[in-house]
Amino acid sequence: MSHSWARRWHLVTAVVAVAALLLQLVLVVSGSAVLAEQDPPGLALRLGRFASYFTIQSNLLVAVAAITLARDPARDGAGWRVLRLAGVVGIAVTGLVHFVLLRPLLDLDGADYVADKLLHVAVPLLAVVGWVLLGPRPRASVRTAALALLWPLAWLAWTLAVGALSGWYPYPFLDPAEDGAGAVVVACLGITVLVVAFFGAALAVDRRAAPAPRN
Repeated sequence: MSHSWARRWHLVTAVVAVAALLLQLVLVVSGSAVLAEQDPPGLALRLGRFASYFTIQSNLLVAVAAITLARDPARDGAGWRVLRLAGVVGIAVTGLVHFVLLRPLLDLDGADYVADKLLHVAVPLLAVVGWVLLGPRPRASVRTAALALLWPLAWLAWTLAVGALSGWYPYPFLDPAEDGAGAVVVACLGITVLVVAFFGAALAVDRRAAPAPRN
């Protein structure tokens, strides 16, 4: 595909991701919950928790990468490669984990429903499809993947540590009060394996798919 098509796709991805983040931020500031809390805490704590969600962080990475790609579809750079790969894998994990583990727990409507679908369905689809079809590539290596992997691992370690101290976890499958510590260990191991597998798949696609886009 041409640079013009790539720019359009990445621009749409950026707009949707930014709109989703802003909508969810407005809902959080207004007292709505990211995940159906019945008694939301004060604003400062709500904002801190908002930033703690893997969903929010992965959408933010996608938004930053998409904005840069809308300006230059052939964007490159060592740090940028790590950011883009982390965003693509992170948003893919976000979409899959939400569909399997979180979607059945939610009963949303109105703006909450719209924000949920944008963050967990629209942005993951736009980001992953855009990466597969438009690249740019080659942009991934084992070193890039290893560096990008540090973010989800650090997020998991930080989330568990803060949760142990505060009693609050962004996702119920990380809360030992729900189904016990054993279930949390299984969930963490499963998600870690999933993340590593997605990085492996991303490397395979980056190496085998045709370079894109073209002028």
